[in-house]
Amino acid sequence: MSSLRARVSRLSPSLRFVLLVGVMSFFADFTYEGSRSVIGQYLGRLGAGALAISVVTGLGEFLGYGLRLVSGQMADRTELHWPIAIGGYLLQMTVVPLLAVTGTWPVAAVLIVLERVGKATRNPPRDAMLSHAAKEMGYGWGFGVHEALDQFGAMFGPLAVALVLAITGGQYQLAFAALAVPAGVTLAVLLVARKLYPRPRDLEAVSGSVSTGGLPRAFWIYLAGAALVAAGFADFPLIAYHFERSRLVATDLIPIFYAVAMAVSGTGSLICGRAFDRVGLRILVPLTAVTAAFAPLVFLGGFWTGLVGAALWGLGMGVHESVIPAAVAPMVSADRRASAFGLFTGIYGISWFLGSVAIGALFYVSLGAVVAFCVSAELAALPLMVLAAGALGGAREKPA
Repeated sequence: MSSLRARVSRLSPSLRFVLLVGVMSFFADFTYEGSRSVIGQYLGRLGAGALAISVVTGLGEFLGYGLRLVSGQMADRTELHWPIAIGGYLLQMTVVPLLAVTGTWPVAAVLIVLERVGKATRNPPRDAMLSHAAKEMGYGWGFGVHEALDQFGAMFGPLAVALVLAITGGQYQLAFAALAVPAGVTLAVLLVARKLYPRPRDLEAVSGSVSTGGLPRAFWIYLAGAALVAAGFADFPLIAYHFERSRLVATDLIPIFYAVAMAVSGTGSLICGRAFDRVGLRILVPLTAVTAAFAPLVFLGGFWTGLVGAALWGLGMGVHESVIPAAVAPMVSADRRASAFGLFTGIYGISWFLGSVAIGALFYVSLGAVVAFCVSAELAALPLMVLAAGALGGAREKPA
């Protein structure tokens, strides 16, 4: 134990903060991703159809990203980054276990949406605080390390849920109730982080230059490309609903598929974060092209191709969860980052919602139509990613 303390003490304060927030995110994702691995089939069992599931999850993502516009600006204006983040975590970690006492799909839908609202509230101020620490080690690596811990929590959560379902014979309520344990750990680690690092901004020795000319051109081009990617990115609950409805994957194995996706996501965030620090946004071009293959694999394939498709879906999640904040952070000054994160992810979420509604409606037309829409939207983003990489100059250009 003393040896471990000595090793931790030798780490820089910035890295210790990133790791502490990463541990907090591990347990947070353990909680809510554990629930999200089964809410598609859970809503289906409660009587919801494909369109209802797609709209509920899409609305959740819409609010989960759209409300970041508000929380980001509020954090920058009030400088109450910690209180706003704590409020969001408290809401999110409370509503997930409450799914254990729902009996109808509309009630479950409200809790699912509120969970996304909690995430929307806490993410921009948390990412802004992380950016202060990440500057020292490289934005890509800092956010990549955090995202890796985040996504490995998202791997173990679904595995735990799958285990509970296997032991209890498919009792979803017990699985949701069990998630109260990691939820409590999340809140405990959150309070420790708040006590140890009351002013994360002090970790950034040299603040970014203040922008007087607005956000750079690369920001808007990158945002347009990311919006197309989001529109074509099907929600996993709809993928899970398809797996169960078509009987391609046994119910108790669907969380395993999600866990595989999250494992790939966590590993991918580390690799892609480091690659971003070295080559910039250009890394997104081949990765977006490759991950677009998730749609035909999960919707048109069989068991094993569906598993590969789920892994590619997870890679796409890891890429955009790690590279997005890493790319946005150096574009704006420190006092505007929460707003920039909120704006970027807000538009991203609106696109995700509109795309989810379209995908849900096309589900009733044909699976081929779903695949065509997803792949077309993803590939349409490639030229914009190329333009953004050129305009940003390898993610090193500062705003004018």
